[in-house]
Amino acid sequence: MPDALELLKTRRSIKPIELVGPAPSAAEIETLLTIASRVPDHGKLVPWRFIVFEGDARLTAGEAIVSAFRIKYPQANAEQIALERQRLARAPLVIAVVSRASPHVKIPEWEQVLSSGAAAMNLVLAAHALGYGASWMTEWYAYDRGVLDALGLGANERIAGFVHIGRSNEPPADRPRPPLGEIATRFG
Repeated sequence: MPDALELLKTRRSIKPIELVGPAPSAAEIETLLTIASRVPDHGKLVPWRFIVFEGDARLTAGEAIVSAFRIKYPQANAEQIALERQRLARAPLVIAVVSRASPHVKIPEWEQVLSSGAAAMNLVLAAHALGYGASWMTEWYAYDRGVLDALGLGANERIAGFVHIGRSNEPPADRPRPPLGEIATRFG
């Protein structure tokens, strides 16, 4: 396993369609979720949870996406519908990070939402550490109430991201990063 700094420097997003099997094993999924849950969590509220989509469950979830898509786009053709059906089947494993931030007397909802984002990032980094590629995405269906209901989300829950996980056939290319001088300043 690469050392921690090298691991962080080499993480790249890989398009879900470029991720192939085999999917992580049950033990690896447990490791991924354990690491994903090791994030700052003011008040120990656990303002997030995970939904694991593997095997045929990815296509079952795709049917919920198709149902919502047909309502939004009744004129959609067969090719468009087929694309929507495969949204969560593009990678061998998809894990949804669900934010369940809610009003609290002491802990702002914003901190709870950030904790969900940290869980998603830890999940991506854990996948990379295990030798998998990953892509953290939200697409239209992450914001569609019909899809959220079909996936079992409560009224106060939102998708922080769908993390697609698999193996990459090729090393991912890096993208240009902003010069540090443009994004970091020293106060004072």
